[in-house]
Amino acid sequence: MAAVATSEARRAELVSLYNAVSSCTACPLAETRTQVVFGAGNANAELMFVGEAPGFHEDQQGIPFVGAAGKLLESLLADIGLSREDVFIGNVLKCRPPGNRDPQADEIEACQNHLFRQIELIQPRIVATLGNFATKLLSGSPAGITRVHGTQQSVQLGNSQVLLYPIYHPAAALYTRAMLGVLEQDFARLPQLLAGEPAPGPEEAAPAALAATPAATEYEAQLGLF
Repeated sequence: MAAVATSEARRAELVSLYNAVSSCTACPLAETRTQVVFGAGNANAELMFVGEAPGFHEDQQGIPFVGAAGKLLESLLADIGLSREDVFIGNVLKCRPPGNRDPQADEIEACQNHLFRQIELIQPRIVATLGNFATKLLSGSPAGITRVHGTQQSVQLGNSQVLLYPIYHPAAALYTRAMLGVLEQDFARLPQLLAGEPAPGPEEAAPAALAATPAATEYEAQLGLF
């Protein structure tokens, strides 16, 4: 399907998509959710964030990233002169997995087209994936977040060519505070990418990030990530 040309048309299409997704029963999560968490933010955003799945607070309020990880995300955005109103925030899954467990393969498969259509409509130049699930889905690669965080790559998502920029999920810094510095360094490159300037990878720009590798390993061990 071709990308929608005007901002007004994109908004209308997003509303139509929201109406369709809000009644989705494509996987068993429809039976346990309070409500669908479609995503929120600027429909014409140049920067889109994609997380994993709604948590308890998101399921209750219908808005992504409203818990502790969301507060940290807002703080990281503020550090680079942005706010939630400047970006669009969504998740791989639109419904909360029971107990905040990891998304399952069949759930991702059932839900992924909603995300791809959001990207097609919003037409962001940069998609920042937060954590392993979003990164692996949108990159089409099994490489884990430790290997690829802070390194941009151009990918084709449907009819959209976007710059994919993997970042640790903000929850990483809630589990392991030493990860906050790594997150801050990765976020600090976003203004360069938005300006169309090449941004050096973590090894080039931030030697301190290498010193944080034990923290990354600790975080991934806690969550069973790789």
